[in-house]
Amino acid sequence: MKKPKRATAAKAKKGRKTSRRRTKVVPKRAAAPRRASRTGAAKTIGKTKTIGKTASKDTSKATIRSLRAKLSQALRRVAELEAAADTDFLLDIPNRRGFERELQRAIAYMKRYRASGALIVLDVDRLKPINDSFGHAAGDEVLKTIATTLTRQIRASDVVGRLGGDEFALLLWNLSETDAKAKAAIFEQAIDDLSFTFRGQHVTAGASAGVAQLGPQSDAVRALEEADAAMYVRKAHRRHEPRIRLVSS
Repeated sequence: MKKPKRATAAKAKKGRKTSRRRTKVVPKRAAAPRRASRTGAAKTIGKTKTIGKTASKDTSKATIRSLRAKLSQALRRVAELEAAADTDFLLDIPNRRGFERELQRAIAYMKRYRASGALIVLDVDRLKPINDSFGHAAGDEVLKTIATTLTRQIRASDVVGRLGGDEFALLLWNLSETDAKAKAAIFEQAIDDLSFTFRGQHVTAGASAGVAQLGPQSDAVRALEEADAAMYVRKAHRRHEPRIRLVSS
C-alpha cells in the first residue's frame, strides 16, 4: 500500500505547483488602471476640443461684429458722398444733379396720385457786373443771400436748388398757373429789394423768373426747358433796367 501514498504525494506536489502558477497570473488585472488613464486622457482631449470649438465660435462672432461695423461705416460714408454729390458746396442747397433728382421724384408722385405743382427757373440779372467790379467773393455773397431769401419764401415741402452759375430753380407743390406766376413775381421782388455794400458802395442785383406747370403728364427735361425759355422772355422784358446801380455812401 506504499505505492499509492507516493502517487498521492506526487499529485499533491503537482497541485501546489499549479496553485503557484495560478497565483502568478494575477498581474494581468493591473491593466485596469491603464484603461482608466486612457479614458481620462480621452476626456481631457474632448474638453480641449470643446474649448477649441468655443474659442473658434467666439472668434467668428467677433469677426462678424467687426465686419458689420465696417459695413455700417462704409454705408454711412457712401450716403455722405452721395449727399455731397447732390449738394452745392457754396450755398448748401441741391445742385443741378440733386434738384433734377427731386424733380423726377415729384413728377413720379404726381403721376401716381394725380397731384400738381409748378417749376420756377430764376436767373440773377446783374451778377456778372458785380463779379467784374468787386470780385467773385462779392458775387458769392450775393448768391448766398439770394439762396437764403428764396429758402425763407418757400414751404418745407418745396425745394430750391442751384442749377449752376447764377441760375436757381424752385419746385413748388399744389399751385395753379396763376398762383405760380404770382409766386414768381414775389421772388423777383424779394431779390430786387436786396441791397449789398462793397467797398463803400451800395449795390443791388435783381432776378428774372420763368414758370412751367407740373402735373401727371409732365416730363422733367421738358419742364426745365419750358421754365428756362419763359425765364429768358422775362429777362428780355427787364433789359431796360440798369445793369448795376452804384451809389456812393
